Amino acid sequence: MSHPLPRLGVNIDHIATLRQLRGTPYPDLLQAARLVEQGGGQQITVHLREDRRHIQDADVKWLRANLQVALNLEMGATEEMTSIARKIRPAWACLVPEKRQEVTTEGGLDLKKGKKRIGSVVERLQKAGIRVSLFVEPTVEAMRLSAELGADAVELHTGRYCLATQGGANRKGGPAKLLTGVAQGTLPAKARTELKRIRAAAEACRELGLHCHAGHGFDYDNVRPVAALRDAVGVELIEEYNIGHAIVCRAALVGLERAVREMVSVIVAP
Repeated sequence: MSHPLPRLGVNIDHIATLRQLRGTPYPDLLQAARLVEQGGGQQITVHLREDRRHIQDADVKWLRANLQVALNLEMGATEEMTSIARKIRPAWACLVPEKRQEVTTEGGLDLKKGKKRIGSVVERLQKAGIRVSLFVEPTVEAMRLSAELGADAVELHTGRYCLATQGGANRKGGPAKLLTGVAQGTLPAKARTELKRIRAAAEACRELGLHCHAGHGFDYDNVRPVAALRDAVGVELIEEYNIGHAIVCRAALVGLERAVREMVSVIVAP
């Protein structure tokens, strides 16, 4: 029996970051989204943050009205964001933890601490016809709690795994060194441990009837071992990848359409 190939959602937040740096009307986000579509991307992901550091409210409305592919709105589980999402009605809303001082989202949702609040947001979004995913750590417990909260999907936070493949973050002392051999399967011990956690979580996710997505920190090398994860009958465990930074960085060198096409190739045939 055939099964759908994994989908690539492309996060275009950092296209907006370039615009916001100078307050210019360019680069145009819809044009970027069109190039993503041409490159084989099947979803546009944007994070409307509390501080509006890159994506703006008008961006989300404009993309929702004009995209040919699905829109995935990353958002905090707040009253403000819930109200915005219910009005705009993206195809998906991915609930994420958010701290104003962070450079990017760090870690998954605390589903125990925020169970009542998150559950209420999930219900309200679904009543508006929006499918909901929860951005969580790759643990079996997080999968169980996500199912109890009624989520349609989880997005596994793959940051720890990705950092392990890249030698760890080193913001003060310069960029981390990309480790060699990742694509060939010679993962560092810590990365292998994290990959096992991802597999266990993805298997639990499937058993619970949840859709399984993954994202955070992927590059063209370290996504391959995750994309290669299969169940007992050879079906991919991860249905969807949301990747932004690596693609935008690659696009600066080869163009956005080619950068997206290359990532689609990697996740479909790791």
